[in-house]
Amino acid sequence: MSIPQRCFPYMLAGLIILSFGLQGVALAQSQLVLSSPSIAPGAAIASDFACSGADRSPELAWRGAPKSTVTFALIVEDPDAPGGTFIHWVAYNIPAGTTSLLAGLPQIAEIPGGGINGMNGFGHIGYNGPCPPPGKTHHYRFHLFALDSALSVGERADAAAIRSAIKGHVAADAELTGIFER
Repeated sequence: MSIPQRCFPYMLAGLIILSFGLQGVALAQSQLVLSSPSIAPGAAIASDFACSGADRSPELAWRGAPKSTVTFALIVEDPDAPGGTFIHWVAYNIPAGTTSLLAGLPQIAEIPGGGINGMNGFGHIGYNGPCPPPGKTHHYRFHLFALDSALSVGERADAAAIRSAIKGHVAADAELTGIFER
């Protein structure tokens, strides 16, 4: 079966409209933006937020979460660690109305204002900052997930448990990467 040539302009117009329509949907789903007054994208993380300093968590802020967001989850990792990706912070069940985390959160299970700190790669609850071996620049990815449900992972959940639990529940995500070298 052949398509008459006179139909091609209409088919092309339909494809263009469909393409722009799908791009609009993709843009609507990717409006979540993660930022920090303490960490510029791609820039060095101050020692105040690393093991060579106060080792306190940086302030984080976000905007543009989808209306379907019920909770947020956060995983901070160093993919350049000698033994493979190393987890520096896991936080989850952060309420949908939350748009920031303050600097210097305590290393306790309950996050002030709502949410739970999970287990990091050091075996601690909450945040522990960059602490790479000397000599090589490492990248630290702060990955925020807007979820359409709360997570039932129990206390002391690690990154693997969070990644497993969020499958099929991510409404949007955003990432902020900083670097650190000792």
